Parts: sequence; C-alpha cells; structure tokens
Amino acid sequence: ILNYDIMARFRRRTCIILLLFILFICSIMMALKTLRPDRAGFGDPFGLGLLPELQQRTVLLGNKQNTLNRIQGDTATHVSNLHGIAVNTMKASMPPVNKLEEELSSPNYNFHIFYYSWFGNPQFDGKYIHWNHPLLPHWDPKIANNYPKGRHNPPEDIGSNFYPELGSYSSKDPSVIEAHMKQMRSASTGVIVLSWYPPGMADENGEPTDDLVPVILDYAHKYNLKVTFHIEPYKDRDDRSMYHNVKYIIDKYGSHPAFYRHKTSTGRFLPMFYVYDSYVTIPEIWANLLTVSGSQTIRNTPYDALFIALLVEERHKHDIHRSGFDGMYTYFATNGFSYGSSHHNWASLKAFCDSNNLMFIPSVGPGYIDTSIRPWNNHNTRNRVNGKYYETAFSAALLVRPEIISITSFNEWHEGTQIEKAVPKRTGQVVYLDYKPHKPNVYLELTQKWSEKYRKEQEQWLM
Repeated sequence: ILNYDIMARFRRRTCIILLLFILFICSIMMALKTLRPDRAGFGDPFGLGLLPELQQRTVLLGNKQNTLNRIQGDTATHVSNLHGIAVNTMKASMPPVNKLEEELSSPNYNFHIFYYSWFGNPQFDGKYIHWNHPLLPHWDPKIANNYPKGRHNPPEDIGSNFYPELGSYSSKDPSVIEAHMKQMRSASTGVIVLSWYPPGMADENGEPTDDLVPVILDYAHKYNLKVTFHIEPYKDRDDRSMYHNVKYIIDKYGSHPAFYRHKTSTGRFLPMFYVYDSYVTIPEIWANLLTVSGSQTIRNTPYDALFIALLVEERHKHDIHRSGFDGMYTYFATNGFSYGSSHHNWASLKAFCDSNNLMFIPSVGPGYIDTSIRPWNNHNTRNRVNGKYYETAFSAALLVRPEIISITSFNEWHEGTQIEKAVPKRTGQVVYLDYKPHKPNVYLELTQKWSEKYRKEQEQWLM
C-alpha cells in the first residue's frame, strides 16, 4: 500500500510538471507570434524575402502560368491587353506612403545608384528584352573562334552570371518598379541615376524606354527618392543634340517632385546629368555647350545644369576640365581595369578636381563578371569575396571625402555589378552565382551600412 501511494504521488507530480511545461511552451509560441514582422523584408512584394528558395519556386511557377496563359489565347491580343492594364495601373495616382518613413532607412541624397529600365519579358513587352542578350564576339577573330556564339534563351538561360529574385522581369511591370524602389530605399541610397536615351532611341539590344520615365518618377517620389539621368552615347550625340536633350528632359520632367536638383556651393539648385562615354566627343564640341562663351552654350540659361563626365584614362581629366564639365565619375566596378576605376588613383583625382573647382564622384561596386555576354573577358572578373570587395571600395571612396558617391549598380545584370536581390539557381545548362552564405539582400544591407558610415564621417569633415 505504501509503494502504491508513493507511485500515485509521483504520477500526479509528473502530470502537473508536464502540464506546466506545455503551458510554458504555448506562452513562448504566442509571444513569438506577436513579435513576427508583418513583412518578410524590404523590396519583397510577396513577403518571401526570408525564404529565397520558396520565392524562387514561386517566380518559376509564375513564369509557367504566364506561358500557359499565352498558349491559351491570342498572343498578340493578350500582350496588348496586359500592356494596357500595366500602363493604366502605372499612371494611377500613387497610394499614400503610410509608414514607409518608419520602416525604411532615410534616403542619402549623396549616394547615387545607376539604374537600368531596359529589361522586358513576353507578359509586358511581347518578347524578352536584354535577358536574351547575345554573346559578344572578341574583336580578334582568332580569339573569337575559341568561344561560343549565339544568344541567351530566357527564362532559364539569361544574359547574366547571377539570377534575379524577381526572375526575368519586365522593367514596365509596376510590381517590379515598386520592389526596386523599396530595395533602393532600404539600402539608404537617395538618387537613382537612370540610364536614358532620347525618345525613339535605344541601345542595340533594347527598345526605347523614355515613355517609362514618368512612372519611375512617380514610384521614386512615393519612396522619397530622386531621379537624375545617365545620358547614354546614342548615335550622333554632339553639342546641338545634347542641348535639345537637356531642354527636353527639364521641360518634360523638371517640375516633378522626384526630379533631382543638386545644391551647389553658391546655393543654386541645379539638375545633374551623368554623361556616359563623354570622352568619345572631342573637348571642343563639349565646350560649345558647356562654356559660357560656347556657340551652343547652356550656361546661365533656364537649362543650365551640372554635367558629370566619365573619366577612364588619366589624360581625360584635362579634357574634362577643358570641355567645361562640372565634374567626373569613374563608373566601372573593376578596380585596376582603368585609371579611373583604380582605387589608388582616387586621391590624386580628387586633388585635381579640388584645384580646378570640379566634383569628383568615385563609383563603387560589389564586383564584376560579364562572361555571360563576353565569355572571353575572364581577366576582368572581380570576385565579390562575400561582400569584402564592396566594402573595400567604399572604404577607398570615403578616404578621399567625396561630396557624392555613385554605386555601380542596382541592376546591371549583364556585368554582374548588381546589388539587387539575387537567388541561387541551377538549370540543365547553367549554375548561376549567388550571394551565399548571405541572404539575397546582403548588398542592400552593406550599402545601408556604408551610407550611415558616410553620414557620420561627413559630419566630421564639415566641422
């Protein structure tokens, strides 16, 4: 009987302890549930930022469904209708910002990021654009014969060594534009440097994109971002055409609240234009436009602006000064590739600019690899080293105390300089690079980290 009483008390005690343990676990689960964030991460329209593998499968399923839709209906009509819906959606007024200011890092208008709106897919554009980039042959036929030819075949095979979390997207897709704005804002960048060709013109692998500018401006404004223009080297670009381009941009977009104006040392607020491959045009032509005495001068007119030239070789700094430009940038994310992109030359370039009243805007990037479109260009690959390459570039830029830092790039996928979210992907033909062991947003987080570091150091520079 004594043993029976002991065993009964033991069982009761065990049950009580077990019940208390279960209650404790339930309390913990409820507490964790209340702490779970409403959204998985910035820039993730589907809330799957914390589950990149699931996001990847979702994108692929979406692509398959789009394919089925196209097969089931008249393709041309379907694409036309979708495009009309997209345009109407994009033209609609932007919804209120709500709690964006609380959720996202504050924009740093001294961090400018290069952005490309040239991508297309069948759903929004009737065909793939840029994702199907051709393999570019080497200029030496003997070398070219050793490498493959042809073009990429999306969505599984795209013209990039990395694969976007958003898949082979269209730059016209409103959800893509919104996701991009969220990502850029979460990275604490402030100014989008939009690749731009005049109306009706495009690069040799793309389609005209000027009609997309109002939409980009609207979404940028929603996220308190600004937009400036990266004028590409279109055919017959000279002083006269540039005057008309600048006039067109300022007349059409200059009144938009997202249009970027830079405060100069004299207190003026001027638009800013980056001019890619500016060295292709001789200084005398630029001087017609950019010096006060030039025959096509834009100075002291309603269309005056800050013009930033691309510096590749050391000699370009003298040409840039002679041309009447207001500053220089280095663009390439390949340390050692050119004089301008080599970090160890930035101090002397900054000194030259300071002594000649020019702005020096170094360009930092997370790495470089373009062998998906230039298979012979291995020697210019720059490994990301899990983010260390990017941080080294930022560190070098901060050392010269620049007024502005430019970032190459948000989404130049062909050259592997993107900081946009990328995910692991393997197909029968290709194993894409990825950001592992880090998450898809690691380069956005690193940009935000250095944006804050820049702000703190800049306060000390100005003291």
